[in-house]
Amino acid sequence: MQASTATLHQQVEALVPLIEERAPLAEQQRKPDDEVMASLAETGLFRAFVPAAFGGDEIDTDAFIDLGLLISRACTATGWVSTFYMEHNWMLAHFPRQTQQAVFAANGYILAPASISPGGRAEVTEGGYRLSGQWSWGTGVMHADYVLLNAMVEGSEEGPRLFLLPRSEVTVLDTWYAAGMAATGSNDIKVENIFVPEDYTCVLKDMAVGRGAGLPAKGAERFRHPMMPLLCIAAAIPALGAAQRALELFRARLEGRKLYGMSGKQVDRPSAQILYGEASARVRAAELILRDVGRRLSAWGRTEEVCPMEERAEMRLSAALAVRECRDTVRRLMDSSGASAHLSTHPMQRIVRDINTLSCHTVFDTDIGAENYGRLLLGLKPASPV
Repeated sequence: MQASTATLHQQVEALVPLIEERAPLAEQQRKPDDEVMASLAETGLFRAFVPAAFGGDEIDTDAFIDLGLLISRACTATGWVSTFYMEHNWMLAHFPRQTQQAVFAANGYILAPASISPGGRAEVTEGGYRLSGQWSWGTGVMHADYVLLNAMVEGSEEGPRLFLLPRSEVTVLDTWYAAGMAATGSNDIKVENIFVPEDYTCVLKDMAVGRGAGLPAKGAERFRHPMMPLLCIAAAIPALGAAQRALELFRARLEGRKLYGMSGKQVDRPSAQILYGEASARVRAAELILRDVGRRLSAWGRTEEVCPMEERAEMRLSAALAVRECRDTVRRLMDSSGASAHLSTHPMQRIVRDINTLSCHTVFDTDIGAENYGRLLLGLKPASPV
């Protein structure tokens, strides 16, 4: 671990008690805690994927996972917002160079939700586009200074574009009433006929393969790999952190819990020992899968070749399977934690609700992921973008 990354790790780790303490309040307020987000920003965390040319750290994927896990073990929802904030700066690195210069010069990074589902339409106009639409799942919008919105351009055959707008130019709709991940504040975003300059847009298919127009001709290995697997890692880190924290909570209950009508503690029962041992191994396996995806992704950034669709599909599916393993393990731990773990004061119930909701993200649909990978292995075209 580089010295700068080690220092960042220590600074984020020091915030873990605050993040954990504020997690219930963040859920009640349906948005990340203001002090927590300000404190995370002060560490420099959100410069993690800003290009070095603009003062960023360009951390590797293992460091990304390590940092995200620190936050996610304390609060799944805050971890989710934080990893996406980091990853969305990676996306900005694919926008035109002059746009990066202007935007990063202001604060060194952006805090932005990114909706990659095309929820709007854009019309070509002089110097840029007129954008209108409504986008759901605006993770990070509650503390944002910019937003990244995906839309189809009328009359264009190049596919969807990603549009970068100041937060002040959009309307945030109070729509985020969710059973889990409530603290993400992922409200809808609405735009009505807003002008976006050409330089503040990026063709999504170029970014998707790590070849956005804003990358330099040489170097920039941190950005020359495909987008979707990095997005999957960003979304999977909070699930892994949630499962790790659930293991800690379950062990604490084992060591102190007595079962009604039986002598001894739950920790003395072979069934509990088996469950804890298997759950620990399954969560560890999920972490190994996720780190393997990250390392292979980084390796593609060091080559001049574009990562083929088959491998992109496999990395996405692997991340989805790791998340499913974490979710199912948390459910099993909850089933054996007793009724008091369901009380609103116990963090386990929030972890269960958060990971149930998190695992429904479209990138973790294992049927879609497996179908795409299987079709590519069989020499067929994928059923959906990879």
